[in-house]
Amino acid sequence: MKSLSSEFQAHLDSGSTTLCHCWRLQRPDGAVAGFTEHDRDLVFDNIVYEAAAGFTTSSVGSSNGLAVDNLDVVGALESSHLTDADLAAGFYDNADIEIWRVNWQDTQQRVLLRKGNLGEVQRSNQGFSAEVRGLSHRLNQSTGRLFQYACDADLADARCGKELILGIFAASGSITAIRENRILTVSGLTAFDDGWFSRGLCTFTSGANQGEVMEVKSHTRRAGDVVIELWNAPTQSVELGGGLSVKAGCDKQLDTCRQKFSNVERFRGFPHMPGNDFALSYARRGAANDGGKLI
Repeated sequence: MKSLSSEFQAHLDSGSTTLCHCWRLQRPDGAVAGFTEHDRDLVFDNIVYEAAAGFTTSSVGSSNGLAVDNLDVVGALESSHLTDADLAAGFYDNADIEIWRVNWQDTQQRVLLRKGNLGEVQRSNQGFSAEVRGLSHRLNQSTGRLFQYACDADLADARCGKELILGIFAASGSITAIRENRILTVSGLTAFDDGWFSRGLCTFTSGANQGEVMEVKSHTRRAGDVVIELWNAPTQSVELGGGLSVKAGCDKQLDTCRQKFSNVERFRGFPHMPGNDFALSYARRGAANDGGKLI
């Protein structure tokens, strides 16, 4: 049930309205941006809602149960705050979003229509579309810890506690060759065994992608060259001679924790938990050396 001010209600009842939509986005890193479909910028709650972004929305559906309410937001990449590079880098993944209906002649007259999170974002050359998921989508997500064989901590986080010592579990290098903008031949890593950085993290330390962190798909040595293959290409073109740093990879298994990191006392999985074979097994009679009788 929406609660409207008497002034806003009177405006709606007048039969001649001056209404528009405004969107407030808050990224996971805390940065806030506002956008509106109106032809000039609007301001309320100390946020400037930018008019140049070209935002529009699909129709909004609601349900009485716990089903997730969805709609789509479509926008042009013309905003100084919302860029293709930021979308590609994932800065707006799962961002909080508020959708307001506002009287643009008096922004104090407004009502919050929807609140949720951005879902899948699809990009094109000139614009983007994003799914907006209602708050009930959180009920479909697992919370708390899961009992599983693999460790559920991230390498070097507070629960893992492993220090990634430079020269042993971390290293820096420079890019000497590039293929497909994600397969990089790197100098400075010849001292490490094949696969040491597979499943690890690569951070660009210079160039247009500086600060961007990518997951390493594989780390191999080919004819004396060290090759780092990333799962995805970075946002911008990788530059020859650019710098990067890499961290050792962890496959979350007990043997890896013991043999590679010597950190088994802080392993956060349950490797001795009975599996499906044990749960589905049943009692069987066995032979014993007791006069040929079965027990």
